[in-house]
Amino acid sequence: MSESQRPTTNGIAAAIREGISAGRYPYGSRLPSVKDGAAEWGCSQQTVASAYSQLQGLGLVRIDRGNGTIVTAGRQADAHLGTYSPPHLAEAVPWKATGGGVETSETTLVRQLTATKVMTAWGIPDGEDVIERTRIRRLDGVPVQHKLTVIPYALASRMPEGHQGTPPMMTPVGAPDITPPEGVRVADWLGWEVIGTQCAITAEPMDAAAAEALGVPEGTPGFRVVAIARDSENRVVSATVTTAPLHHRITLDIIG
Repeated sequence: MSESQRPTTNGIAAAIREGISAGRYPYGSRLPSVKDGAAEWGCSQQTVASAYSQLQGLGLVRIDRGNGTIVTAGRQADAHLGTYSPPHLAEAVPWKATGGGVETSETTLVRQLTATKVMTAWGIPDGEDVIERTRIRRLDGVPVQHKLTVIPYALASRMPEGHQGTPPMMTPVGAPDITPPEGVRVADWLGWEVIGTQCAITAEPMDAAAAEALGVPEGTPGFRVVAIARDSENRVVSATVTTAPLHHRITLDIIG
């Protein structure tokens, strides 16, 4: 097995997290020893030990010297907050400072590509062309959130009525943002049909792109907010993934 094919710390930790969520590693069970895990996954004992440490940092296992690594979490369950119809979608604020400060954001990547395996898991058809955009949100100049947005190319290339030039969702890095008129949603402005958005909030290790943007080591635990907007035929209109450090907050305003 080449070095590029060997399991990584993050890969092993992700596989075990998935196994715990699905019940393959039941609450109270013992994971393979570091030595046995290295033989099972075909990697070094240090890699397995690092993966177990990462899982312990997430509260999923407990490492007991002399007693092994014990699973301390049960199968995954959703803490569902309910289903709501916000009355003022056009006035929604995507992010804000908790205690004041200067808020800024910038687009750092805009590119066209074919849907990846992760994107197909969100419901975007395999092989479909998409536009991927990333933005970094900063507070007092410090990066605090990494936002990835994926839009099917057919929707991203749409132009609002009367607009000339580059489609707003394809505005290149460094160019001024093109935004809808005040009080108008982006979806309405671009003629997208959106009947609902499903959000999932998890705490898990940051991927490489988010970690680099936020200036922390890859695999650092953080909040991950995945929001998938769909049309009346259940097709994905957009998918956004927002990553933030764990000391930040995820907030929701419910009116009425």
